[in-house]
Amino acid sequence: MDHSETESDMVHQKVQAILRGLDGQHPALQSDHGMLRWTLHKSLERNPSSASIMVGALIKELEGAETRNNLHYIIPLLHTLMYTIIKAAYISDELYERVYIFCKKILTLPKPYCTIGLDCAQRIKTERKVPGFSYHKLVISEQNLRCDAAQHQDKVLLFLDPDLVSEAVCNTLLRETQGVQMSKMPISCMTYVITNSLQAALGTDCDIALVQRVLQDQTAEEVELWFQEVLSVLEQSQHRSENSRRKHSESLLEIYEKIVGSSEADIQTSRLQRIPLPSPDISVHLWTDQDQLWKELVLFTKETQNTEPESDSFRIPELHQDMTGGEQNRISVWSNDSGIERDLPGMEEKEQNKLQRKPCIKKKGPDMDSALVIQNLTKAPRESREGTLQRLSGTSKETPTAPEKQPTARIVILGDDRALGRLAKAYYSFRKREARRPNRTVKANLQFYCIPVREDQTDHSSDKEDAHIVSEMCEVSMYLGRVDPWYESNINTLSDMIPKLAVMPPCPTRDATSDPFIVDVMSYYLRFGLQPVYFQIYCVKIHFRDVSLEPVEDVFLTELRVDIQECTFTKLNTLNRKKTVMDVRGAGIQVHYKKALASNREKEGSLVLRTSGAIIKTIPNKDAEDLVCLNVYIDELTKSTGRSPSCKMNVLRASSIQMRSLELRTWSLQLDKDARRTYNNVSSLEVTPCQEPGYSLQKMRTTRGHLDGKEDSGLSRYMTKSLLLPINTFAGIIQ
Repeated sequence: MDHSETESDMVHQKVQAILRGLDGQHPALQSDHGMLRWTLHKSLERNPSSASIMVGALIKELEGAETRNNLHYIIPLLHTLMYTIIKAAYISDELYERVYIFCKKILTLPKPYCTIGLDCAQRIKTERKVPGFSYHKLVISEQNLRCDAAQHQDKVLLFLDPDLVSEAVCNTLLRETQGVQMSKMPISCMTYVITNSLQAALGTDCDIALVQRVLQDQTAEEVELWFQEVLSVLEQSQHRSENSRRKHSESLLEIYEKIVGSSEADIQTSRLQRIPLPSPDISVHLWTDQDQLWKELVLFTKETQNTEPESDSFRIPELHQDMTGGEQNRISVWSNDSGIERDLPGMEEKEQNKLQRKPCIKKKGPDMDSALVIQNLTKAPRESREGTLQRLSGTSKETPTAPEKQPTARIVILGDDRALGRLAKAYYSFRKREARRPNRTVKANLQFYCIPVREDQTDHSSDKEDAHIVSEMCEVSMYLGRVDPWYESNINTLSDMIPKLAVMPPCPTRDATSDPFIVDVMSYYLRFGLQPVYFQIYCVKIHFRDVSLEPVEDVFLTELRVDIQECTFTKLNTLNRKKTVMDVRGAGIQVHYKKALASNREKEGSLVLRTSGAIIKTIPNKDAEDLVCLNVYIDELTKSTGRSPSCKMNVLRASSIQMRSLELRTWSLQLDKDARRTYNNVSSLEVTPCQEPGYSLQKMRTTRGHLDGKEDSGLSRYMTKSLLLPINTFAGIIQ
C-alpha cells in the first residue's frame, strides 16, 4: 500500500511539472521541458504495473482542466494519456470508460480540441473491445510486418543536409538509428505483438514471462503462425458488437493455453511484464542531391507496390457503358491491352452484358484525364481554393483521403529555415513531376515533419543578439511553437539538446540502444504529430541586367533578401538590429504591389524610393496578425537637414509584389537565408503565391480549349490553386 502511494505521488509530481512547463513557469529551464514527458513514459517502462496509476492521474487532470477551462492543458495531457495507453501493460475497462466519456465531452469544444477528441474517442472505443489494438496496429504498420489484417506500410525518411548540420550531429543520429534497428528483428516484433495482445486482454491471469520463454525457443515459422492466429482474433473482435471484450479474452486465453500448454496455464496471478514498443523504421539520408527526395520516394513506392517508375507512356482510362446507356468514367482502371476488341479476354461474356468498348490509344506527353487530376491533385483543404488570408491547419474531411492500403512516407527535415526552404523547392519539383506523370508518384501519402537544430554561433556578439539570430534562422519552428505549445515543449527544445548530446562522450557502461533519447522523442512526434499547419510557397521570377540571360523562376518559403550590389555604404541587417547609414546614395527602385486585405478586395499600391535593400518575409512576427501574406520591409534613404542622413523603414503587407531597378546598379538576391541560393546582377523581380502545378496544367488545358475569357472554368475551379507545404504538429493552430 505504501509503495502504491509513493508511486502515485511520483506520477502526480511529474504530471504537475509538465503543467508548470505549459504555463511558462521557470523559463530558465525551458530546455528541460522536453525531458518531462519522456521521463514520465520511461518510468512506465521501468514499472509496468504503474500504468493504471498513471492513466488515473492523467484523466483526473484532464477532467479538472475541462472544468476550470484550462484549455491549453487538454491536448498535451490527451496526447500523453493516449501514449500511456499504447505503452501500458494492462488497463481496466473502468478506466477506458472514463477516458471515453471525457473524449466525448470535449467534442463540443472548437477546433482543434474536438478534432483530436473525436480521433481519441474512436481509438478508445476500439481499445475497449480489443485491448492492445493501438499497439499492434502501430507496430505492424511501422515495422512493415506482413499480415492479412493490415497491409498499410510506413517509412520514415530523415534528411540531413551536411552543409547545415554538423558532422557530430549526423554521426550521433546515424549511431542511434542504426543501434535501434539492430536491436529489433521481425520475429522479435511479432513476439511483442503476441505478448502485448495476451497481456492487455488477460492482465495478471497469464504468465507473460513463460510465453516469452516458450516463443524464444521456437522457430521463426512457428512464431509467425502464432502471430497470424493472434491477428485473426484481433480482426474478428474489432468487428464485433460493443460488449465483445469477454469473448475476445476467451479467444486469446485459448491461444495462451496452446502456446504454454494446458498444464502450465493453470496459474493464480502473475506480475505484469514490460513489453517494448519498437521505434519506427527510420532511414537516414545525407541530403547531397536536390533530386534525392524524389529518388527515395520512387524507390519506396516501387518497393511497396512493384510499380515501374520510369514509364513515360500513358493510356486513356476505359469508358464503360452501364445498362442504362450512360457512360461511367472509371478513373482507377487503366487499359493494358492493344485496344482491339477481338483481343479482349472474355468477349463472349461481355457481349452478353452488352458492354461496349471505346477505342483506346497510347498517348505520349503530359496530358492526362481531367478526373484523374481532380482525384490526385486536390489534396489541400478546400478553404485554400478561396484565397483566404487565414492560415490553414488540421486535417480536413473534405480532402480526398488516401486508400487504406496506400503506404505513408514520413519525411523528417532536421535543420533550420534553410533546410525547409530546400524542402519547399524539392516539394515543388515533386508536385510538377506528379502533375505531368501521375502514375509515378501518387502511390504514397506524404507527411512532413520539422525538427529544428541550433548549432553553436561562431561570433562573439551579446546573448540577446545571439538569441535573435537563432529566432531568425528558425522562424518556421518558432512560429509552430507559438501556435502549438506542445510542439514548443517537445520539439523546439531539441534544437538545443541535439548538438549538446552529439558532443557528449558515449557512456562506456551503457548500451547504445538503452536510452536513445533523440529517437524516442522523434518517434513520439511521428506517432502523434498528425495535425498539419499549411505554409504558402512563393514563386519569384528573376530578370537579369544582361538581356542575353533568360529569366529564372525559383521558389522560397520564409524569406527573400534584396541587397544592392556595390552598395557598401548602407547595410540592412536583421530587422531588430541597429542600422548604420554611411551614405545616402543607395539605389532607386520602383515597387508595385497588391495589398493583402482580409476582404480579398483588389487594391494596388506603388512606391518609388531610394533604398539600400529589402527583406520579404512570409512568417509574421510574434506580435503581428497571423495572415498568409508577404511582409515587405524596405529601407528608404532620405537626406536630412543635419550632417548625417536619415533612414526610414517602410513596412508593406502584400499578396504579390514587383520590384524594378531604376538605375544601372544591380541587386543580389538570397532565398531562404541560404547563401547557396544567391542570384547576382538582378534588375527586377516578381513575387507571387506559387500555384499548384496540377491546377496550372489543368487551367492551361481549359484555356486552350475554351476561349470564353473566364479565369477559372471547367474542372480547374474545383482544384486547389495555391501550393501549400504541410508541416505536422501535435495540435495544428490553437487560437
